[in-house]
Parts: sequence; structure tokens; C-alpha cells
Amino acid sequence: MANPIIKIIGNSLNAISYISPKYASSKALHLFSTPQKGRVSEEQKTFLDSAETHQLKYENLTISTYNWKGTGKTILLAHGWESNTHRWEVLINQLTALNYNIIALDAPAHGASSGKQFNAVIYSECIHLTAEYYKADIIIGHSVGGMATGFYQNKYQNKNLEKLILLGAPSEFTGVFKRYVDMMGYNKRIENGLNNLVLKRFNNLPSYFSLADFAQNIETKTLIIHDVEDSIIPYNDAEMIVENHKNATFITTTGYGHGLRNQVVNNHILEYIAS
Repeated sequence: MANPIIKIIGNSLNAISYISPKYASSKALHLFSTPQKGRVSEEQKTFLDSAETHQLKYENLTISTYNWKGTGKTILLAHGWESNTHRWEVLINQLTALNYNIIALDAPAHGASSGKQFNAVIYSECIHLTAEYYKADIIIGHSVGGMATGFYQNKYQNKNLEKLILLGAPSEFTGVFKRYVDMMGYNKRIENGLNNLVLKRFNNLPSYFSLADFAQNIETKTLIIHDVEDSIIPYNDAEMIVENHKNATFITTTGYGHGLRNQVVNNHILEYIAS
């Protein structure tokens, strides 16, 4: 969304909040949860068609999964917001060359998966479903895919998982929410309404969903990579996760931003998987 449009929407919902705060908050949450991009494009299909595909069902959602078969460890890839499995193309090619068994999923409302709404909690359940179905040994998650991976392992404590790799992962859901509120210029009525809607849906306030807190319960060996110039997720988020994680390796990069699309990053990943 362009800045003028953001300002118009924010101001409009703020005005509505004086008449109907619940409606304004509901609309704000809907907007927050609806990705504007991330569906599979024609150019991306060629690569994705090289995998064996399978659909898994979670509640009323159909989750598209991809498998590039190999005889080595099974590695599950979870992309981030407004992305899809294609974002992993370079890494997948490198992993398949080493004969790893590669699995990837498209998040709800992304790629070829169904749905129009997305959140990290639902994503974590889809990661759980996929990890169980394919018996994943290692999970690599980028951005909210990393956050959802941490949520999953905190809840399910999968002892068969050997390693996690979190790339540019946010720690605090409150931080994600706050950046959205600030970007849109929402007033306190809407901000409070958003918190109440999360409480009603997930039986916890946004402050509960803290990867830094959950990291205290995760014993799985974990590699965390975060760029100091990440303009989307603050570098401090990674520091908070690492501080609470008993079994984490932390690698800092400079100049690769939030996407972390660089061979240096891929080399760190390949080395960690092989170690």
C-alpha cells in the first residue's frame, strides 16, 4: 500500500472507531491479516512444478506442500509474509544437489494454499501438520515462518526434530502489532480493540506470543541468523531470542537486509545442517 492510501485508511478507521470501535478494530485486524501478494506467479510455476506436490488439510484450509525427494535428512522450509515456496529456489537447488529430502509448504493465503487470512498461530499449526506428515528432521523458517516454527516447537516439543534454523524471525507479537499500528496511524481505541480481538480468538493477549519467552522451553539445537540492517524485524528481536535459548548459535550478518538472500547465508545454513 502506498503511504497516502495507508493514511486515508488509518484516518477513516480512526473516525469510525468513535462510532463503532469494535467494527473499526475488526476491520483493522482483517487488513493486518490479509496478504496483498504471495500467490504463485506464472514465472514461479516452472520451478515449483519440479516438485512432487501434496495437499494437507488443516480445519477448513488446504495447505499445499512440495517435495524434492532425496535420501538424506528431511528438511522442511517455511517462508515468510507475502511470499511462497519459490523464495527458497536457490537454497532448494543446493540442498537437493546434496541429496537432502526437501519439503516446503505454502502458508495459508499464500502460494497455492487456500484461505484469505493469515496469522503466525495458524501457520504454526500448519507447520506442525507438515512436520508430522513428512517426519521432518530439520525446519528452516524465514521471518514469520521462523516465528511460527518457534511457536510450533514450544507447543508440541517434537523430540524427533534435530535442528531449527530461524532467519530474520520476529520475537514479539506485540512488536509486530505495534509497528502495524504506528504505520497505519491508528488511535488507542483501535489498538486496544486489536488486543481484545486477539484475546477473544486465541485466549491470550498478544504479549503472550513471545518467541523470546518460548525459547526458554525449546531445547532443540537452533541456528539464528539476523542482519543488523534488517529494516523489517529489529535486530534486537534476535538478541532477545538468543538470550533465552539454551542451545542457540547466533550469526550476525551485515548488508543482506530482511530477505537474507545471499550465498554467504546459504553457506551458513549448509554448514549448520551438515555439522
